[in-house]
Amino acid sequence: MAQQVSGSPFLKPFFLKSPVRVVSPLQQRRHTLPASEFRNLTPQDAISVFEIEREAFVSVSGECPLTLDEVLNFLSQCPELSLGWFEEGQLVAFIIGSGWDKERLSQEAMTQHVPDTPAVHIHVLSVHRHCRQQGKGSILLWRYLQYLRCVPGLRRALLICEDFLVPFYLKAGFKEKGPSAISVSNMHFHEMEYTIGGQAYTRRNSGC
Repeated sequence: MAQQVSGSPFLKPFFLKSPVRVVSPLQQRRHTLPASEFRNLTPQDAISVFEIEREAFVSVSGECPLTLDEVLNFLSQCPELSLGWFEEGQLVAFIIGSGWDKERLSQEAMTQHVPDTPAVHIHVLSVHRHCRQQGKGSILLWRYLQYLRCVPGLRRALLICEDFLVPFYLKAGFKEKGPSAISVSNMHFHEMEYTIGGQAYTRRNSGC
């Protein structure tokens, strides 16, 4: 039913067919943000990346795989080897990689990016504490490996991990190459390898 709006007795009444709804700028912003987005990271994402990484790793091992400066360095030199998962504009999970040109990873691989190489070294995969135990790590890793199929020249993905993570990466399609030569604070690792080949499965926001 139309609503009559009355005011001054000297003004003629007029009618509104429906109430006026005022939308705040914040509501408009939320409405326009994608519910879920996968994209390469940029140096502007570095602080969010480091905060998630620090909370995830320091409480467990006391060490971050990457310092803030190293995060900034890799996101400046090789952003195409990173992938972030954003929900309503907020970073919830990420992977950072860099180029490597040797058969096995060495201590130098922890801080170096070698451009135009057939291998990517995956430095870190991390999920925000409020989004864990939801399968996001597996989903993001799958997306990342599919995305790497779209990057010209890449043939292998390498990483190091602790004993308890070996089954996770085996399930994702990695193979174990044996004990790693890299050690951090007396921690020892396994080196894992994934062979990149074939066509990527295309999905929304896959980047392919």
